[in-house]
Amino acid sequence: MDLVTTTPIEQINEAIKRQESARLTKPLASYQSRVEVLKKLKQVIGENKALIIRALQEDLGKSEFEAVIAEIDFVLSEIKHSLKSLKKWMRPKKVGTPWVLMPARSYILSEPLGRILIIAPWNYPFQLLFSPLVGALAAGNQVLLKPSELAPKTAEVATKIIIENFDPRLISVVNGGVDVTTHVLDKKFDHIFYTGNGHVGRIIMQKAAQFLTPVTLELGGKSPCVIAGNPDIVVTARRIAWGKWFNAGQTCVAPDYIIIEKHLYDDFMVELKKAIVEFYGSDLENSSDYGRIINERHFNRLMNLFSQSEVLIGGENNKDLRFIAPTVIKANFNHQLMQDEIFGPILPVIVTDSFSEAVGSISRRDHPLAAYVFSDRSDHIELFTQEVHAGGVGVNECLMHLSNPELPFGGVGPSGMGAYHGEHSFNLFSHKKSVLRRYFIFDLKLRYPPYKGKLAILSWLMRLLS
Repeated sequence: MDLVTTTPIEQINEAIKRQESARLTKPLASYQSRVEVLKKLKQVIGENKALIIRALQEDLGKSEFEAVIAEIDFVLSEIKHSLKSLKKWMRPKKVGTPWVLMPARSYILSEPLGRILIIAPWNYPFQLLFSPLVGALAAGNQVLLKPSELAPKTAEVATKIIIENFDPRLISVVNGGVDVTTHVLDKKFDHIFYTGNGHVGRIIMQKAAQFLTPVTLELGGKSPCVIAGNPDIVVTARRIAWGKWFNAGQTCVAPDYIIIEKHLYDDFMVELKKAIVEFYGSDLENSSDYGRIINERHFNRLMNLFSQSEVLIGGENNKDLRFIAPTVIKANFNHQLMQDEIFGPILPVIVTDSFSEAVGSISRRDHPLAAYVFSDRSDHIELFTQEVHAGGVGVNECLMHLSNPELPFGGVGPSGMGAYHGEHSFNLFSHKKSVLRRYFIFDLKLRYPPYKGKLAILSWLMRLLS
């Protein structure tokens, strides 16, 4: 795979210095300036749509459909939602004022944090670079973008879009590998937004600590999927197959493993196999609708997680094409597939005796980024949504909770910290400044020294007015 052209260190330093110098001018302070830059971003994404699709196909083998709905249109929807709601989000929020402060009024102002660093991953290299950018710009910030070097074609297009259309004092891009990321993290920012794995997340937190910089970490984890009761098994199999093998399983909220009640197992496996053939055909290796593994290193990692003797469905692979077919393994909690997030097209299936046993097994593990339950029983759904701690929950659905901009997206514990999308992005990249405005009349001397005898009066007043 080609490597992205590394940005020279001098250029990186200049980009950071340029934004720091322009910071005091607050280039996106006004509502109108934010609207203009968001509209410009929407326009240039549309103009470069074909280039983005081609880059995603070269980097990940993404079909045009997946590239459009999960990357391009996802970002465009974020922009549209932000443009529609921005005036309301920016409006000062009035809050109540205690009687002891009267006459006065209290309100909260949303102001930009300042300079934001966004570090994107390779699995959705366009969406996960530009979606947080939308929120950062809506909140009035300056942004330094670091695309993933493992998706070089997409990084190249993203760089072209930004350099050719935006003031570098507002948005800049730097490219490169670990050395570039390390160098950038040694600089001071007002917020760092990172999407990726927990190992790098810990490094970023350590780097941020030297400047007391707040961080948002969008990580991952083993997202469980429980099938219980008597759900529509055909629809269940189709939705899980789509959610698992979208982007060849390289999705942070893909179902990582299934726990299924034993009376459903046989029918589910039949329907799951049917769904795979229906979606991708019998010649999966040549399917234009099925993605590829990002690189050889990840291909080898995935192939070392199972043996062909364990395969229930799939298992076909081609190293030269970075192809691994949708693969299903019958597993247990001690299997090596169950130790870490798989992040690929391999799906372990664990049979359970009861729904409560499944929920208990999930609760004893690290909190995942997403959790899914397929059931027709309200008591199952209620128990799952109340007892399973996860960044988000899908009931009889996979992945689609991300598409609602009204819902916050983020992890909990090892799966991340902080949440974004829609207004949640605006709030994430804003400082909520408290303002109390008092007036000069009724300046009671009860608050001022000397205090002798005043405490009893104050206590009496508080009892009277409580």
